[in-house]
Amino acid sequence: MKIALAQIYAGEDRKANIEKGIAYLADASKQGADIICYPEMSFCRFFPQYHAQSKYFDWAEPVPGPLVEAFQKACAQHSIAAIINMYEKSEPGQYFDCSPVIDKSGKYLGKSQMMHIAELPNYNEKYYYWEGKTDYPVFDIGNVKIGIAICYDRHFPEQIRILTLKGADIIFVPTATSLSELKNIWEVEMQAASVANQVYIAVVNHAGIDDKIHYFGKSFVTDPCGEIIAMAGEAGDELLVVEIDLDKIDKTRRQLPFLRDRRPESYTDLIDID
Repeated sequence: MKIALAQIYAGEDRKANIEKGIAYLADASKQGADIICYPEMSFCRFFPQYHAQSKYFDWAEPVPGPLVEAFQKACAQHSIAAIINMYEKSEPGQYFDCSPVIDKSGKYLGKSQMMHIAELPNYNEKYYYWEGKTDYPVFDIGNVKIGIAICYDRHFPEQIRILTLKGADIIFVPTATSLSELKNIWEVEMQAASVANQVYIAVVNHAGIDDKIHYFGKSFVTDPCGEIIAMAGEAGDELLVVEIDLDKIDKTRRQLPFLRDRRPESYTDLIDID
């Protein structure tokens, strides 16, 4: 199968951003991709770079809602699944960093909300986002099962492991990562996670210079052995289409039976120790 990562910059014109995203979806379909994933806050400026500005709550919308419906139509038209990321307005006063999933028929399959909320320079997320309530869903898009770890979630190995144990073959990581934020572990962290869990991990970032953030692109895919099998450039929009060999997952797990040899009964300290 093939996956596509849409490394795009989202400026102030949200309508233009959405149109660009749908154009990338159509292109990915023409190149034979089965699913496309977009970066964090796919089609709006990454507003958490600004500290505590209440006007951005107006950018949120329900899930499903108009944005999801636009991509349902596009997915059905081009016969491709999609993972988008957006600002979700849920119950009164509750807002989430959310990744809806749509299959190639245009059916809305569900959503994954960011579970771990950052508070770092230029990432003022605790003001804007509630902690996710979806836990760790895995979605069956027909020929593969996928999980999602949104941006900051990728730093928590428990999330990657849970998604793996639930059957995810590919874990998608939509991010908005800056030039200064942990660049030294950008690749190796996900390579290690792929090896530990013997899954594919696909990381998709923005590219370009925003008001307070310089995104460095470099969207990439790691295989179950931890090898980087494809990587986008550091600057500019790019559609990365990557062939995935799903048989390699079982082959690697037979060679390196880490999951078989787990001892979950001995891991209770993970819960018992604060």
